[in-house]
Amino acid sequence: MSDKGKKIFLAVTIIGSFLIYSIIYYARVFNDAPFKFTEFKSFVFKYGKGDSLVNTYNSLTGDYQYVNNHDSLVKTNLRLSRADLDSIHRKAADLGFWDFPSDETNGDTSKLNGVKPMRYYIEFNYKRKSKKVVFDVSFNGDVRLRDANVQFIKDIKGVLADAEDKQRK
Repeated sequence: MSDKGKKIFLAVTIIGSFLIYSIIYYARVFNDAPFKFTEFKSFVFKYGKGDSLVNTYNSLTGDYQYVNNHDSLVKTNLRLSRADLDSIHRKAADLGFWDFPSDETNGDTSKLNGVKPMRYYIEFNYKRKSKKVVFDVSFNGDVRLRDANVQFIKDIKGVLADAEDKQRK
């Protein structure tokens, strides 16, 4: 065998071994992922000022209540499509929701003149696991984490508003 053939054989052996190892390793990692959409059961979204989480949505029951612009409590049944739920699940995965700490609140409201900040509760339920996060707008932790929470909340509200518009038509 020539020197060139030996080098090619060596390169193919090393690269081939690495590819086989990577495929076996990552296939197991993705199959064992605890937050797969195929195991998704429901999500709960609540928000309001302080501890008063008046605005709620539960995807399992479809119960949706919120305070509208006229300070009236609106109660309705809103079923999200599988595509809407998948969209919310993907946004959670993109933003790294599974790695968020469960308590993102700030007990100190002195900077807000004692006014209770908006608080959000997000819960995802799966067959084997669930993830709950409580987030205050006054949270003074990592800016990237705060921005990810704000973006995720906007995304959820957008999906709910779109689904409600579709249901009205």
